[in-house]
Amino acid sequence: MVRAIVGANWGDEGKGKITDMLARESDIIIRFQGGSNAGHTIINDYGRFALHLLPSGVFYGHTTNIIGNGVALNIPYLFREVESLVSQGVPKPRILVSDRAQILMPYHILFDQYEEERLGGKSFGSTKSGIAPFYSDKYAKIGFQVSELFDEAALKEKIKRVCETKNILLEHLYHKPLLNPDELFEEMMQYRAMAEPYVCDVSAFLAQALREGKRILLEGQLGSLKDPDHGIYPMVTSSSTLAAYGAIGAGIPPYEIRQITAVVKAYSSAVGAGAFVSEIFGDEADELRRRGGDKGEFGATTGRPRRVGWFDAVASRYGCRIQGATEAVLTVLDVLGYLDEIPICTGYEIDGAVTRDFPVTCRLEKAKPVFQTMPGWKCDIRGIREYDKLPAACRAYIEAIEKELGVPVAMVSNGPGRDEIIYRR
Repeated sequence: MVRAIVGANWGDEGKGKITDMLARESDIIIRFQGGSNAGHTIINDYGRFALHLLPSGVFYGHTTNIIGNGVALNIPYLFREVESLVSQGVPKPRILVSDRAQILMPYHILFDQYEEERLGGKSFGSTKSGIAPFYSDKYAKIGFQVSELFDEAALKEKIKRVCETKNILLEHLYHKPLLNPDELFEEMMQYRAMAEPYVCDVSAFLAQALREGKRILLEGQLGSLKDPDHGIYPMVTSSSTLAAYGAIGAGIPPYEIRQITAVVKAYSSAVGAGAFVSEIFGDEADELRRRGGDKGEFGATTGRPRRVGWFDAVASRYGCRIQGATEAVLTVLDVLGYLDEIPICTGYEIDGAVTRDFPVTCRLEKAKPVFQTMPGWKCDIRGIREYDKLPAACRAYIEAIEKELGVPVAMVSNGPGRDEIIYRR
């Protein structure tokens, strides 16, 4: 059976903790898109970790952790991450890397930085991890698959050809130092040495695993609203964040994905630019940001303060629908215990009319939130493990969100620890 775990919002929903928890019941965990541009924070018996490329199942000895073909593979970053885990006492995880995964090249990071610099005030708020240049090259058919590392003559010729194109941009658009093909080839040989023990025909491996009835978990990065087709374009990421893409990015048949778990935050947060209708500001935002998550609302990759707002039912309902969610997980509910009242954004006012449907970006930019206010529960709910023992106002808040989502809330997270979870169904 295949289960996908994905974000229903802008990312930062707390997927890492939930994936880590579900990995206990899984045999194989697969990253199927994105790169090192976002992180999953996990707290367990080994300590506190911010994973970026590694799947969140790496803390279990029984799991195989896969970098799928849809991932932007920064090879030295991946292996530094493995070394960091081992240095902190985590047993070395079993990792497989798809031979069809494409390599995030050193110049992708440079081009990402140069383009953000060139755009100035009109930049996309990139993490400058090279993701957009990587996917641009992939679809322009000038990227490098892992398999190409093992044919030196062809690789050397291709590097030379690609550098000719890149150097025109570096010289005439960005006015930056040019690439040296020979140096780049030597760097790629180092990448080959790092990757070689892990390279695998992942789709064939997974086909066999499915025949054997293995339990497979697809781990998404970011969330629905950062998808390049269905998100807040152009302020999106460069690979699909949807569960449906898991079939492509891992190399499995789409009909094998039977469960889709959408992670939803009990309030809203986002890193980077783009429309954010329920966003709050000033002291109110600072207080929520300070209390949020495990160590406040700051990006796991960038450390940037996250933008925060009240729960957005319009965006979250859309996010669950576009993911095809079969269930939802509500996270960071414990953070809201300090509030007397808790607003929920139940609609958007656009040009004088109220809608409950999530619009395209040009209309989203005009949207104003329509709030419904619910009573707070004014106590700390951490440590509670049974749903019926939550305060009545807290249960009412969860059930209001469930009604808005149209998807059953199967689990409620009420703390950052692996076992701070309430199962409802």
